[in-house]
Amino acid sequence: MSQAVMAFTEPVDGAFKNISFEAISTAKMIAGKTGGPLVAAVMGAGVASIAPQAAEYGADRILVADQEGLKDGLADACIEAATQLVEKADPAVVVIGATALGKDIAARLSARLNAPLAMDCVAVRVEGDQAVATRPMYGGKVLAEVSLNGSPAIVAIRPRAMEAVAAQGAGEVETVAVDLAGTRVTLIEKQMETGKIELTEADVVVTGGRGMGGDDYSVVEGLAKVLDGAVGASRSAVDEGWRPVSDQVGQTGKVVAPNLYVACGVSGAIQHLAGMASSRVVVAINKDPDAPIFAKCDFGIVGDLFEIVPAITAEVEKLKG
Repeated sequence: MSQAVMAFTEPVDGAFKNISFEAISTAKMIAGKTGGPLVAAVMGAGVASIAPQAAEYGADRILVADQEGLKDGLADACIEAATQLVEKADPAVVVIGATALGKDIAARLSARLNAPLAMDCVAVRVEGDQAVATRPMYGGKVLAEVSLNGSPAIVAIRPRAMEAVAAQGAGEVETVAVDLAGTRVTLIEKQMETGKIELTEADVVVTGGRGMGGDDYSVVEGLAKVLDGAVGASRSAVDEGWRPVSDQVGQTGKVVAPNLYVACGVSGAIQHLAGMASSRVVVAINKDPDAPIFAKCDFGIVGDLFEIVPAITAEVEKLKG
């Protein structure tokens, strides 16, 4: 295996998501084993100015598809550009973030190129001429090692599962004109939530479950704010209409891997645990001492979350001055 290794970035509102640098760093590690160059792909509108940042994480070559048709980040347009960029780079391995958009592109790219795909990976290595990916299965109960036979091997990595490591690359920037004639989906309207930290990108996630008892999440929001974190919700809380679906953490929601995960009034159903199992440190607050979440946490507090969470928030505020 000596062909190039390619990493797809994900720009949003003029900046790269953290997963972009994690993908480049993962591709850099693979390229170091295979001896091939590292190619970063940057797609969007007005992204030419930020494209050189890919070199700070090891990109030797940066292919930029900067076109107005890619402005809205629609998968329909992005897959057209992605296919053409892959054909131009001719990589042996493609690394992409397993975000909502990244999963869509990875699956379509696999189908178009008849290429092997491993989704939601938490580790990748090279054995001989094959890429071997590690991915959770059965709701996170087991970790499976998947050998990818064929080229290019496509690996979609779970956000925050890999570390973004600075490594200066040559950073040759090449603008590529891509044909978006095959695009059939048009954006009619977009409603953006501003001021919120994206769950999958957050270092700290504070989640409220059924124990919240209603849609008043002020105590959870207060703790998340002082910790510079994001607010999550269990599926039961979302089903009750207390929080939007975009806040749901779990097997049928978003998979998060923060440095700190605080579960407030979350019982710990297996479906929820599958969505936060990769968290570095887990703190559980629940009035039920037999709640399953206590078997999976690093620190557990038995008591009323409406008394405990404000007390923690106050102490953090004191420490921060």
